[in-house]
Amino acid sequence: MSSAQLPGELVLEAPRRGRPPKHLLDLDAAERRAAVVELGLPAFRADQVSRQWLTRLSDEPDTWSDVPAAARTAIKDSLLPTVLTPVRAISCDEGQTVKTVWRLHDGALVESVLMRYPGRVTMCISSQAGCGMNCPFCATGQGGLQRNMSTAEIVEQVLAGARSLERDEIAGGPGRVSNIVFMGMGEPMANYRSVIAAIRRINDPSPGGMGIGARGITLSTVGLVPRMRELADEGLPVTLAVSLHAPDDELRNTLVPINTRYPVQEVLDAAWEYADKTHRRVSIEYALIKGVNDQAFRAEKLARLLEGELVHVNLIPLNPTPGSKWTASLPRDEAAFVRILRNRGVQVTVRDTRGREIDGACGQLAASTD
Repeated sequence: MSSAQLPGELVLEAPRRGRPPKHLLDLDAAERRAAVVELGLPAFRADQVSRQWLTRLSDEPDTWSDVPAAARTAIKDSLLPTVLTPVRAISCDEGQTVKTVWRLHDGALVESVLMRYPGRVTMCISSQAGCGMNCPFCATGQGGLQRNMSTAEIVEQVLAGARSLERDEIAGGPGRVSNIVFMGMGEPMANYRSVIAAIRRINDPSPGGMGIGARGITLSTVGLVPRMRELADEGLPVTLAVSLHAPDDELRNTLVPINTRYPVQEVLDAAWEYADKTHRRVSIEYALIKGVNDQAFRAEKLARLLEGELVHVNLIPLNPTPGSKWTASLPRDEAAFVRILRNRGVQVTVRDTRGREIDGACGQLAASTD
């Protein structure tokens, strides 16, 4: 079974494009050592290079004084190709939010966002070029799926942000990435194998990875139930975020078309299984859309589904895409929705909306970039 194919009839194959060039980050620690040995170098060079790339954040091999010049050249030429090229970057929030469009080797465009808050820096990263889930209120979904991203392409988004912070290129002074959210372009669970490998590169201690704690990593899904259950057995205590957006199948079939395959209760059952196995609170993502899913009766129904579970609701004021009929809820309706959930004992917050003035909704900036 391919990494994009799920049990049953559902197949989420990305269109086949040119395979990204092999990169050091596509390999785990043992595979890196084997690759270096194939180049005629001692295996320990792999750990030295990994430490430079992932811990010291140095992407300039000429400065690696602990690696001989000939070894640097061989490893750079064979294992360190450029996988992301910056095309466009826009900032707001006094330079503390930066959204970047990257061009992949085959011309596909993806986005990442760096958001600096008091006490933390969060990177929102993409896992696919485009998305095949076809959610009608999402700019990425309207563009369709181009292809899955490689592990290296995913991790390099985080490293790019980490380098910018370390080099004092982001307002607020030098800093470090503390949180990762897989909420950029694509459905992470539809690119499961590469995404899990990327999480391990981000989470593993040096020299294997960046050493960012699993509890600071959030993996989002529209509800690919078999992959949610697989994730529960990975031994990675990341936060699982379920993009629910509606508490009833009739509406969710429209807002999140994959619901016709995996309905609300089945998705939530898999989420509670994840919480039981990992002891990690599940996040329910719910984009509030004016007159569509923000009614009081839907808040009551959502509360009935969630009360008593290890769960937190993250309400998201919709960032509408150009020309879309969907728009954000009125403040009074948002407040009422929050009040109903809290009165039923369900923990809820309203997401801080960053990046509205820079095409903040996922996929908007890439769609407007040539």
